[in-house]
Amino acid sequence: MANIELKSVYKAYGDHAPVIRDVNLHIAQGEFCVFVGPSGCGKSTLLRMVAGLEDISGGDLNIGGVRMNDAPPARRGVAMVFQSYALFPHMSVYDNLAFGMTLAKVDPKVIKAKVGEAARVLQLDHLLDRKPKALSGGQRQRVAIGRAIVREPGVFLFDEPLSNLDAALRVQTRFEIAKIHRDFGKASTIYVTHDQVEAMTLADRILLLNSGEAVQRDGSVAQCGSPLELYHAPRNLFVAGFIGSPKMNFLPATLVEGHADRARVRLAAGEVIDVLVDAGALKPGEAVTVGLRPEHAELGTATQHVVRQVQWQERLGESTYLYLDSGVANEPSVVKAPGHAHAEPGQRIALCVPADKLHLFDSQGHALERRVPAPDLQVPHAA
Repeated sequence: MANIELKSVYKAYGDHAPVIRDVNLHIAQGEFCVFVGPSGCGKSTLLRMVAGLEDISGGDLNIGGVRMNDAPPARRGVAMVFQSYALFPHMSVYDNLAFGMTLAKVDPKVIKAKVGEAARVLQLDHLLDRKPKALSGGQRQRVAIGRAIVREPGVFLFDEPLSNLDAALRVQTRFEIAKIHRDFGKASTIYVTHDQVEAMTLADRILLLNSGEAVQRDGSVAQCGSPLELYHAPRNLFVAGFIGSPKMNFLPATLVEGHADRARVRLAAGEVIDVLVDAGALKPGEAVTVGLRPEHAELGTATQHVVRQVQWQERLGESTYLYLDSGVANEPSVVKAPGHAHAEPGQRIALCVPADKLHLFDSQGHALERRVPAPDLQVPHAA
């Protein structure tokens, strides 16, 4: 089993601008780290660099304390699960699971024991005689995972393994991957996805990658931390807009007063509200952006509030999403309301914007430190 360390890792193709720049990351033994970001941000490229399927243009990759920049994939002690399953169609499930060990001339008794254990954990023991074409998408993905498990690698690498599954199977297989990591928790895991729900539910830590010009300006890493860290304390507008579904609402505003424990701002529509952040370094009149997550808005006037016009609604049963006129063209604000809520287009509604739920970003898009108590994340024990 092994930890993974990336030091100033860099990747460029020829004379083109780098697609990966200045990545520094330490993944502890047994840690589950998810690489996430928009399409084209380089998350799969970074994973393939760890696997040895892409050359590293600069920096160092250490696995288990050993520099692996030039080591072939077979010497890195990693097992990779691909998006496409990559199963041998002419082989049974048993033979697919056993293939790597058979090639390495492992004792058949050892192979049988390891395949049997992996099949039991993955609930494949009744399918060992079947060919891949006789399996569902979720079963094929479990075979691909099982083939990695039997190798007992120090590092698991998952490259968007759920992308080919339907919604129900994604949820089920996501749970199975989490359970597998718990049962085989000594291996470090890197998991690549574009789906932030997978990132939030599976990760011990998330590495959110920038894309486009931000890579050249700020490096590849937008923010790295626990899922709730990125949710409650995003570093900038990009992180705040990427983590959370629907994404955070952004409201243009102007600073009225800035203090060490709060900011008073004037929204574009004219309302003056307070935000609990450290705004002592800002000057009155500066342009700022207020951030409000859809699930943190409340209908009514219990605290400071604004009035907005409803554009349309989406009723999903357990919740209703209200799309409100934000004053910014083609950028409606979204509010998550109870499922029984109903509003007609054109209706004006009062919306609470609690000061302790708001975020504030300066004119450069950097988040100001929030002055709110950390949420209590403990679930109470039953009596």
